[in-house]
Order: sequence, then structure tokens, then C-alpha cells
Amino acid sequence: MKGSASGEEKAGTAKTSNLADLHWDDRGLMPAIVQDARTGQVLMLAYMNCEALERSISTGEAHFWSRSRSELWHKGATSGNTQRIVEIRYDCDGDALLLLVEPRGPACHTGQQSCFYRCLVK
Repeated sequence: MKGSASGEEKAGTAKTSNLADLHWDDRGLMPAIVQDARTGQVLMLAYMNCEALERSISTGEAHFWSRSRSELWHKGATSGNTQRIVEIRYDCDGDALLLLVEPRGPACHTGQQSCFYRCLVK
């Protein structure tokens, strides 16, 4: 998560004004898409609150808010399948995040590499 010579802001160098551009929902949450930085594969969708985002930025590993348990969780804390953050982006509306990560093992609790392993329509 280092700065870029191209002028684009990278995670870890985010300025307060960038964080102020974010728009949280009425529960204080924002969807976070997690993508493999090397392959481009979408790994999972989770939710972050401000604390999860701040913890992710400060540690360099993905942290999320569990809506079912109502608690902060460090991805891979029990399984060892952590996600090292390469970059954090936000969308044009400031209401969704994209985490580019280096996964250390499968992203899905089922053991699949991606949580999106099932096809609905082909």
C-alpha cells in the first residue's frame, strides 16, 4: 500500500478528504468487494464500517463488520486465510469499496477460492 507516482491515491496514503468522500448507509456500513490483485478474480463481498476500514488501513490486512454477529472480524484470524491489502479504491458515488488483495488461502468459508463459485445463469 504505497503511494503512486501517477498521482492516484493508494490505500495507506489516503488523506482525510478521501475518507470524508465516503458515504456510509444508515447502519454505518458500506459494501466491500474483495478482488485478487494478481488474477483479478472477485473473491468475496463483505461489509465494512469505519472501524473496519481504519483497522484494514492501519494493519494492511482485511477487516470487516459481521452483520450476523454484530462485531468486527479480521479475515482469516481463525483459518489463517488472511488477505493482505495491496490497494483500496472507492466508487464514483463513494458508497462502495474495492479491496485489491493478496489472498493467503481460500476466501470462502466453504474452502472455495472465491465465494462466487456457483452459477445462476450462463
